[in-house]
This record gives sequence, C-alpha cells and structure tokens, in this order.
Amino acid sequence: MTDVRPTAGAESGVLQTLFRTDQGGHEQVVLCQDRESGLKAVIALHSTALGPALGGTRFHAYASDEEAVRDALNLSRGMSYKNALAGLDHGGGKAVIIGDPDLIKTEELLLAYGRFVASLGGRYVTACDVGTYVRDMDVVARENRWTTGRSPENGGAGDSSVLTAFGVFQGMRAAARTQWGEPTLRGRRVGVAGVGKVGHHLVEHLVEDGAEVVITDVRAEAVERITARRPQVTAVTDADVLIRTPLDVYAPCALGGALNDETVAALTATVVCGAANNQLAHPGVEKNLADRGILYAPDYVVNAGGVIQVADELHGFDFDRAKAKATKIYDTTLAIFDRAKSDGIPPAAAADRLAEQRMAEARAAR
Repeated sequence: MTDVRPTAGAESGVLQTLFRTDQGGHEQVVLCQDRESGLKAVIALHSTALGPALGGTRFHAYASDEEAVRDALNLSRGMSYKNALAGLDHGGGKAVIIGDPDLIKTEELLLAYGRFVASLGGRYVTACDVGTYVRDMDVVARENRWTTGRSPENGGAGDSSVLTAFGVFQGMRAAARTQWGEPTLRGRRVGVAGVGKVGHHLVEHLVEDGAEVVITDVRAEAVERITARRPQVTAVTDADVLIRTPLDVYAPCALGGALNDETVAALTATVVCGAANNQLAHPGVEKNLADRGILYAPDYVVNAGGVIQVADELHGFDFDRAKAKATKIYDTTLAIFDRAKSDGIPPAAAADRLAEQRMAEARAAR
C-alpha cells in the first residue's frame, strides 16, 4: 500500500482548498492507493480536539479525484461539528473510496482500506456511510480494530441507520414544536427525498406519528418497498416535483447539496429537517431559508443518531443506552433554535457557534 499525490491538474485546487479556504483547517489528509485491489481512497481528519476522529466511509463514483477530496474535506469537517454537538468525546473524520461500489467493491479492496485506517494508529475510527454496509465493516475490521458499525455477531452495533432516523425524527419534533407549538407531526404533510437506509426508517416514525407522507427516490425498488408496506404513503417522480408539492416539512435524505438557490426559492415547506449530510449547497443558503420563513434544522445536529450508535459500540454496545442519548437530539435542536432566535442568526450559524465553543474549550483544556 502506498500514499499517492493527486494528479497535476487537481493538486493546486486540492491544496488551495486544504490550506487556504474555510473548507480546510484539517489536521491530516491521507491519499491512499492499493494497485492490486484497485483501491483509491481519501481519509480526512478535521479535528481530534475532543478525541479520536470518528466518521463513516463513503464509497462513491466521483466525477473526479478532486471532487472526492473535496467531499472528504467537507464531510470530515461536518463530523467534527456533529460529534461535538452530540456530546461525544470524538473529533471529526471521514473517508471516501473512489469508484462504483457495484463494480469494484471486493473483499481484497476492503481489506486494503482497513490496513490504511489501521496505519493511523487509532487517530481515525471508521464506520458505514453511503455505499458501505455492516457486512463491509466486518471485512474492514479484520485488518483494523478501529472499526465500528459491525454486525452484532462480530461484536458490533449493527445498522446505524436505525438511530440515525430516530434522531432525525427527534429533530423534526423539535422543529414542529418551534414552528407550530406541538412536538408532533400528526396531521402534517412531510416530503421525504431518499428512502434508502435511513429514509425508510424515518417514514415509519412519521406514519406512526400520524403524518401524511410523500416520498421519492431515484430507485423504484426503494419506493415500492415502502408503498407496499404503507399504502397510505404516496410517491412522486423526483425531488424537483417533491419540493414543489404542498408540504409542511421537507426531509432531504439522499446526497448533499439539496438546498440551493433554486430549490429554496421553490420550496413550499416551512420546515426543513432531513438526514442528508451537507444539505446547504453553499454559504448563504441558510440566510435564504430564514428570509423565506423556513425553519432549518441543521443536518449534522439531527442526523447524529448513527454516530451516537457506533460510538457506543466502542464501549460494548447497549442499544437502550445509545437510544437514550439519541433522544437528546430533541433538546439539542430546541437549544439551537432558541440560540438562533436570541442571537438573531440562522439555526445553522447558531449550531456552528455551539460546536466551535465545545471544541475550543477542549483545545484550551489540553
């Protein structure tokens, strides 16, 4: 296994991002390659101020290597903030494996990736993310003891999407209380974009709470799985149609960047609360939401249930203990909305301030 440099065309852009922009400030970025297995990966450690960096492994067919590096930088930074507000003794890290998992994912590739993570000596603890699953973490763990999200039979917590969805639901309840006075979605119409690992669990919580649910997903089988089980749930063709559908709540639960100038202008919902990471396409979108009177529940706050679950695995997993901690996402989200109101800033800025405060206090204590 070897570390490799980015291509000449990408190097200046990557270094510019890493060292000279707000997206940077990372402690360490490792570019990994194993030619025999075909592995190309990026491991980004944003901060270890609160403890070893913790974050998932994304397996995705990026348009370019530079795009993969930028995604790792953004996602790892988000994990620092997520872990801080979740009350975890972990910093933020993230890894991305470059390529289509349906085409190149093999046991040999995952083992090679595990060796790279192990080479960091515990500075980074990995888990599942988009494109990786519990069975993959079981393989990675054969080469790397700093692996979470493993199967119960291999000493792990299993599918972290269960508590991710539960936490998003708690954040949505907090948003409903702030916007409408009651912590329930009963009688509200909620649009869920992306009903995969997390989204389908969220739909179950919403239906059981009495919400009217509208869904969409790029995969027909994901939609059909839900509508077969829950015939009262309706489906639309795509996310563009969903955001224009009359809604009370919009829940982006697929890939990031769902909230941009065009989608915010078209939104009918007055609450946005979903599981996707990095929902804001660029700085300023949070102000656009606030200017339209749309209450935004910061993604890295409400989707922290999964990382709470896998962090608990490091201490001998107890589902009830992890769920109790994920329940506190409701209180954290309310506190952020209160801080936003008192400081006259969008909730995303209020969440950032609270997270940065905890990380700064940890650095000062050290």
